[in-house]
Amino acid sequence: MAEPQITFDYINPESLGAPRGYSNGVLTSAAGRLLFVAGQIGWDEKQAIVSDDFVAQFDRALANVVTVVTEAGGSPQQIARLVMYVTDKKEYRARREEIGRCYRERLGKHFPAMALVEVKSLLDDSARVEIEAIAVLNP
Repeated sequence: MAEPQITFDYINPESLGAPRGYSNGVLTSAAGRLLFVAGQIGWDEKQAIVSDDFVAQFDRALANVVTVVTEAGGSPQQIARLVMYVTDKKEYRARREEIGRCYRERLGKHFPAMALVEVKSLLDDSARVEIEAIAVLNP
């Protein structure tokens, strides 16, 4: 018997305008398993920050999220929510095009519900980006 596939319906009310690069809501009626991914920063397997560069840290943090999801048996398309914490939202805005390329390499055109939060600092003083996620995996 085949496993039921997790499907998402993207909820984007016209009254909120067209979202760019995210969805306002993600609805699933599947009885899947929920995976809560802890905040991931741009560090490698030795827990060393990969670069001082904002985009490089974003890319590695997102790759780390995807690694946790795939290790749990899921795929990037099963991520329902991302919360991104950045220490400088002006730099995030200024480098959106580069960030978008990294995002599409990791998640394609899959746009979960997302939030961006500017914070004063993160646990690792060198970290400039932290990303946490919720994924809905097959039962």
